[in-house]
Formats: sequence, structure tokens, C-alpha cells
Amino acid sequence: MEWVETTGKSVAEALELALDRLGVAEDDAEYEVIEEPKSGLFGRVRGEARVRARIRPTAVRPKQERRSRGKAKGRADDGAAVSTADATEHGVTASAGETSDDTSSRPAREPREGRDQRARRAKPQRKEQSMDAQGDSGAHDEVASDVAPEVVGDAASEFMTGLVGAFGATASATVVVEGNEIDVRVDGDDLGLLIGPGGRTLLAVQDLARVASQRRLGDHDTRLRIDVAGYRERRREALEKFATAVATDVIESGRSKALEPMLSADRKVVHDTVQGIDGVESHSDGEEPRRRVVITPA
Repeated sequence: MEWVETTGKSVAEALELALDRLGVAEDDAEYEVIEEPKSGLFGRVRGEARVRARIRPTAVRPKQERRSRGKAKGRADDGAAVSTADATEHGVTASAGETSDDTSSRPAREPREGRDQRARRAKPQRKEQSMDAQGDSGAHDEVASDVAPEVVGDAASEFMTGLVGAFGATASATVVVEGNEIDVRVDGDDLGLLIGPGGRTLLAVQDLARVASQRRLGDHDTRLRIDVAGYRERRREALEKFATAVATDVIESGRSKALEPMLSADRKVVHDTVQGIDGVESHSDGEEPRRRVVITPA
């Protein structure tokens, strides 16, 4: 899987930028600290931190005996469907200036210095992983999977069809395989419950599908994505339009705009969109779950 390399004033800042580029949370990535800032005179810091990261390969888990599965009861969340007509329905709005100072509802967060120290403690292990990776053109010395992507896609499709049936609904699943990329799209009626507010339930469903297909079959080479009722595509299009509108406003006003906190996958869409627009640039600010994108004049 492809590695990305980022720099920052601190190890934590470089790592957070790498996670944004990968579009995943820290738990779904592995990284190594290539270089740390050096201490200069009078406590000043010289140089930048350099971090190398990639999406964590799926670990192979031993096959376990299946348990009987009971039916789940629930009703569809009609308010979960996303419309491209209004980006605010996605929970992405802009506010002038930098991030909000209201911390009354924020959970306790680990200080940035603590993350730096934790990254330093992980450095020896990451270096060992790097040496293994560099021995084979950036790939780990894991045994290559013998499972065909089509088999993984069929397993994921079967799981999703069964999951929809457990909720008392009916749907069809379509599998598209391109190399190691597997996309499973589920279409049907009353599927809002599988999407949830802001697509958070869909992310959890995707994790379950990965366990039921990739991990159960011992596959660690493919990348599986689950979409329900075209939600991901509609959200991506809405985010692209919204990011373009905000970037245009930043160019005209010359003032930075901070968006509302987003999931890492949504931040990646915004960063990719802004990158293609001259006169503006973007960066992420804050920490999960309050991390947001800030669009500034270039």
C-alpha cells in the first residue's frame, strides 16, 4: 500500500497532516518518524519533523466458529439521506476566522506534547518496520494473499445483503473490482438506518463488512469500500461544491474560513478540491473529534 511523507513543526503536526492525506483515523494507519526537530539555542527548535505513513494493512485473523445471528429491529432514519442542493445538510458550514474557542462540550484531549512523546516511544518499532518495508519496494514482508479480490467482493456483498435482511428490508448489492480496489454498492428502499447522521453508521457497517470478508478470508491486500443508496457519491459531490464556494469567497474577501469539524474522509475531499484551485490553500486544525479544515488565501 502507498506511503505518504509529510513534514510539520512537530511530530504530531506532521502525523496529523499525513492522516488527513490518507483520509483515515490514527488507529487505521501505521507510521514511522523519519526525522524530529532539533533543539537550538534558548529553547528554539530548528528544522521540521518528518513522518512517513500509510493505511494499516488488514491483519489476518484466525477463522472463528460462527454464532447464530438474531434479527435486529429498527426503523429507517429518513433524515439520514443527503441532498446535494444544500451542503449544510452534511454538517459542513463555514465560519469566518479560525476555529471556535468554545470548549465546553469538547472531550478531554491529550496534549500535543504527549503525542510527540508517544510518537518518539514508537520510533524504534517503526524503524524496524521501515527496514522490512524497504527490503521489497516499500511493501511489508507479509505473505502475499492468495484470495482473489472478486472472492472478497462476493463475501462482502453476501454480508451486506444479509445485514439488510436482518433489518427487515430488501436490497441488491453490486460489486465493482478494479485491481485491489473493491467497491460494494447496496441499493434498496428504507436504507437510511444503515447510513446514519453524517454517514457515521455507514463507517461502522463498512468496518463490519471488512471483518466478514477481508479478515475472515485472510486477505490483507485489497481496499474495500461500502456505499449505501449512493450516499458516498452524493456527499462527495456536495462537499466539492461547498469547498469550491468557500474557496471562492476566501479569494474574493482575502480572509480565511474555518469549516465545521468533519470526519477524516470528508476532510480529504475538501483538501483535494482546494488543491485544484489557484489562490487558496487548506490545512487541518484541532484534534479529533473537533478537527476541521481551514481554507486560507495562498
